[in-house]
Amino acid sequence: MSTPPAAAAGAGTVVSPAWLADAMRDQERRVRVLDCSWYLPAMARDGIEEHAARRIPGARYFDVDAISDPSSSLPHMLPSASQFAAACDALDVRNDDQVVVYDGAGLFSAARAWWMFKAFGHDAVAVLDGGMPAWLEANLPLDETAVDDATVRAAAAAAAAAVAAAPASEDGRRAGCFRARLDKSLVRSKQDVLTRCVESAGNSATERLVDARPEPRWRGAAPEPRKGVRSGRVPGSACVPFFSLLDESKRVKSGSEIEKTFAAAGVDLRDTSTCLVASCGTGVTACVLALGAALAVPELRPNGLPVYDGSWTEWGAEDSGCPVETD
Repeated sequence: MSTPPAAAAGAGTVVSPAWLADAMRDQERRVRVLDCSWYLPAMARDGIEEHAARRIPGARYFDVDAISDPSSSLPHMLPSASQFAAACDALDVRNDDQVVVYDGAGLFSAARAWWMFKAFGHDAVAVLDGGMPAWLEANLPLDETAVDDATVRAAAAAAAAAVAAAPASEDGRRAGCFRARLDKSLVRSKQDVLTRCVESAGNSATERLVDARPEPRWRGAAPEPRKGVRSGRVPGSACVPFFSLLDESKRVKSGSEIEKTFAAAGVDLRDTSTCLVASCGTGVTACVLALGAALAVPELRPNGLPVYDGSWTEWGAEDSGCPVETD
């Protein structure tokens, strides 16, 4: 098999289309490919429709928006372990599988799925570098067999059903095959950020938040796209726009380039004395920063960065009570 670019141990954090094509032909290993395409309304694309029309052979659809906490008013918040396990069962993902995630944008929502698998204890997960555009550029096979809506939405439906079956489960123990347990060290709440990242009376910041939104939004110079959300940033945070970690073809840059990009924003990925926490608008592109950290310094941050799941949609809400900094 070919060696994936910027690879860590095993399959690596990121794999190339050639690596995935070879791995899928290997009869001695189980590789599960998941299409995690999700788009913002302004992108005018539909991940479910695109998956139903064509996909990498064998790929199933992992809906990062629907496999989420139904009790939260915030978008695509982490589901419970039992919900995540149910979704994996519906996708025929086992604990000993190598999972490869991709999306139709190159790298956007696939990083969120990568982080979700990491958060629920599945280390054998990698991102397809360049996603579907890179697969098409490599002229690799496609499955264009029509898929019905129920099949595409099966994992999301299974996750929703698990809420009623085991609403309080935290360890993902169910009748199914997949076992999930949330690694709480990879998730931050609003209270965590208030307590650990923001200096206040009698409290010194022990962690630092790194924001993946575009700099004008972080500075408070551009309006937020969601109603009822203020402009600005978490006090003391740094800004590393998620797209600054990607090249023109939406592939991830090299580890050294990623490290330099963080450093230009005043963030030293090799300094582990202060925990870094990734954030963005709704918790999706923050995961690109988490992935980038795992690529740049795998020996120090093998699981990337913890993510503030509520991100700016929660923090910046007019009624959140959270402090906001602007230029």
